[in-house]
Amino acid sequence: MDVTTMSPKFQLVIPRGVREQMGLKAGQKLQVVPLPGRIELVPLAAPGSLRGFVAGPNSFDRDLDRQLGHG
Repeated sequence: MDVTTMSPKFQLVIPRGVREQMGLKAGQKLQVVPLPGRIELVPLAAPGSLRGFVAGPNSFDRDLDRQLGHG
């Protein structure tokens, strides 16, 4: 189990092994989730990594009059 110490400025260093295991990079944002008796840090996905996650605006059928610009 890895251990870290909070600095006088309330900063933490995530141990190297954990950073490597989780693929964390400098500057990456983490969501801080307070739970009873513990704190969880959840890496936020970079916007580019979400590409293709949701179907795009052209992935559904439009009414023919809208496709042709009539309206």
